Amino acid sequence: MSCQQMRAVAALRVALLVLTIWGGAVQIGQAQPAARSQPTDSAAGDPTMVKLSPEQQKQVGLQTTELIVEPHPEQFRAYGAVLDIARVTELTNSYANAQAQLQMAQARFDVARSAFERAKNLAQSAALPRKDAEAAEGTFRAEQAALTAAESQVRTLAATAQQEWGPLIGKAIVERSPTVVRLIERERFLVQVTLQPGVTLADPPRTALAQAPARDANIDLQYLSPATRTDARIQGVSYFFTAQGDSGLLPGMNTTVYVPSGKTYDGVFVEDTAIVRWQGRSWVYLRVGPEAFKRHPISTDQPVSDDDYVVRDLPAGAEIVTRGAQVLLSEEAKSELRGNADND
Repeated sequence: MSCQQMRAVAALRVALLVLTIWGGAVQIGQAQPAARSQPTDSAAGDPTMVKLSPEQQKQVGLQTTELIVEPHPEQFRAYGAVLDIARVTELTNSYANAQAQLQMAQARFDVARSAFERAKNLAQSAALPRKDAEAAEGTFRAEQAALTAAESQVRTLAATAQQEWGPLIGKAIVERSPTVVRLIERERFLVQVTLQPGVTLADPPRTALAQAPARDANIDLQYLSPATRTDARIQGVSYFFTAQGDSGLLPGMNTTVYVPSGKTYDGVFVEDTAIVRWQGRSWVYLRVGPEAFKRHPISTDQPVSDDDYVVRDLPAGAEIVTRGAQVLLSEEAKSELRGNADND
C-alpha cells in the first residue's frame, strides 16, 4: 500500500471515531430527564390552599356547611381545683361531738342546779348540814363552768367553719345539711374555680363548664358560694362549685373551667370534626371555589361542649368543611413535600 493510501485510511478512521463520539453524546443528551415538573397550585401560590376535584371530594366523603352567625354567651377561661374535704369532714364531726358534749353538760348543769336550790332551802331551815349545802353549791358551780366551756367550744367550731369555708358551707357544717352530707359521702365533689387575675364578674356565675379528664363530654358545675380564699398560684377571684361524684373528677385534680361572663357575642358554631391541629394552632378549611379549599386559623377559647366551639373570627355565609378536613390537611402536607423535593 502506498503512502497516500495509508494516509487516506487513517483519515477515514479519525472521521469514523468523531462520528461515533458525536452520536454517543446525542444519545446521552436524549436520555437526560425532562425538565422538573412545576409545583402544584397550593405550593406555587397560597400554601394553605388545597384543590380536590369533585370526584376526589366524593371519594373522601368531604362535606361542607354554611356558617350562621348567632349570639352566644361569652365565657372566661378559669382554673379549677378539686378540693380534698377532709377538713370539712373533721369540722362536721367535731361540731357534732361538741353539740353532744354540750347537751350532756346542760343535763348535768340542770341536775346540779336543782340539787343546789333544794340544799339552799334546806340549809336555811336548818334541815340540812351546812357542809352538804356547800357541797351541792360546789357541784353546781363546777357544772356551770363545764356548761360554759361546752357552749364556747360549740361557738368556736361554728365560727371556725364559717371562717374556713364561708357562711353557706359553714352553716351546712353546723346543721349537717344535705349539702355537706353529699360532699362527705362523695356524691358530689367540691371544686374551687379561680378567675384569671384582673377578671371580675358583676354577679356570681350560676353554672360553669369544666373540661373532663377522660370523658366524651365536659362536666357541668353548679355554683355553691364565694370562696374564702384564692388559689395561691393564680391570685384571682375564686368561687366554690360542686360536680357530680361520677363525673371523673377526683380530689387533687386540676382542670380548665369556662365561666359565663353574663354577656353575649356574635359567633358561629364549629364542631370538632371541622377542626384540625397544626403547628400548635387550630384551623378549619373554608371552601373558596368549587375545587379549592383554604386553611383558616381560629380561636378555641369559647367551648360549648367537649371539643365544640363558638368562633368569632369566621365570616358569616362562609362555607366550612365539616367532614374531610383532616384529608385536606394531609393533601396540603403532601403538596408541600413535593414542592420541597422539586426545589432540591
